[in-house]
Amino acid sequence: LTLQKASSISSACAGSFSDPKTQEIVAAKGKIIELLRPLADRPGSLAVVSSTEVFGSIRSIIPFRLPGANKDYVVVGSDAGSIAILEYNMQRNEFQRVHNEVFGKSGIRRLVPGQHLAADPKGRAVMIGAVEKQKFVYVLNRDASNTLSISSPLEAHKPNKITSCICGVDVGFENPIFAALELDYAEADADPSGKAGDEAQLELVFYELDLGLNNVV
Repeated sequence: LTLQKASSISSACAGSFSDPKTQEIVAAKGKIIELLRPLADRPGSLAVVSSTEVFGSIRSIIPFRLPGANKDYVVVGSDAGSIAILEYNMQRNEFQRVHNEVFGKSGIRRLVPGQHLAADPKGRAVMIGAVEKQKFVYVLNRDASNTLSISSPLEAHKPNKITSCICGVDVGFENPIFAALELDYAEADADPSGKAGDEAQLELVFYELDLGLNNVV
């Protein structure tokens, strides 16, 4: 543990994490997750409610809310080669891990997902993507005890593709769709002149999760 905490915010998201009626911000500062709350008596000021050391490099965070729920979870992409879902515990005043699904090697690697995260706006699924090629989709639901459950990963890999960003598309309660900006470098990799690389363009790609067949197309 360092004596002085990191102050640079690498990623942040907003939601209601401790109380349904409270608007809060979760900020990722390197290896620390902080819960920030606006001060009612001091407009424009934020108070640090909780600060949790995660002992790893946080690459991306997003809020996630199950259908019918009144509070948000935090989904974390990191250098651990896994997707972690955190829930704020008011009694202990810290974020606690609800799920941690491992899918790859540890370390910040271009082929291991963790750099990009996106959630279905209706709270049914999450996509986690790597800088290159690999993407996984997880279906989130409730189990018999009304706690969060997570499915096995569904692959949405595309070779020779560099991903710039991904996001969830609001399609109501139709099959969840995720949009991605991707660059195909297959032709550029095979062209020593560099012309194909200069002409390469970003593509907008939509991935649909078929909830009936349980696959991604």
